[in-house]
Amino acid sequence: MKRSGTATLPLHYGKVPPWLYERMAVLGLSIVEVMLADYGKNEVLRRLADPFWFQSFGAVMGMDWHSSGITTSVMGALKRSINPNS
Repeated sequence: MKRSGTATLPLHYGKVPPWLYERMAVLGLSIVEVMLADYGKNEVLRRLADPFWFQSFGAVMGMDWHSSGITTSVMGALKRSINPNS
């Protein structure tokens, strides 16, 4: 992967509201299903592993702050929505 810049992601404390967490799970599942259908499993994993893409994915899912907490929140929402379908 070509290095294209840096990102400063400060640590923020707090919790995602339950209503937002539910919406993130539904939207995340829909996005992952489309990516799987169009590009396959390897591309989904490649994109999730790209920190800049992942940060953008979290923003699209509704995380309106940039922080290290986005990883836990996004992956928790995906785990909740994808596991029953896998």
